[in-house]
Amino acid sequence: MESDKIIKGSLNVVIMQLLQNNGRMYGYEITRAVREGSKDKMNITEAALYPALHRLEEKGILETESEMVDGRLRKYYKLSRKGKKESAAELEAVKDAIASLQKILKYKLKQA
Repeated sequence: MESDKIIKGSLNVVIMQLLQNNGRMYGYEITRAVREGSKDKMNITEAALYPALHRLEEKGILETESEMVDGRLRKYYKLSRKGKKESAAELEAVKDAIASLQKILKYKLKQA
């Protein structure tokens, strides 16, 4: 299984945690952070990222700011107050899921 498939299931928490750690970011920064942070083992495509960003914005989890950079309008995303609370809760849920998965992968049935 490719690790990119695993990250898709956790895309919202990845986005929220990156924004929690880095403040505001624009789309390309998020994709670069995933790639660099995973040492090129994971990648988020724009086709997956932008719909997720828009959904999080619609839910009030993200706020946006637009800024002119080198003559181009760049849209930055940051966590809202609601998003900061949601990010902490989602991160705990992912940590719990990882801990459970690690236990399952080590589990051996007792012989009858």
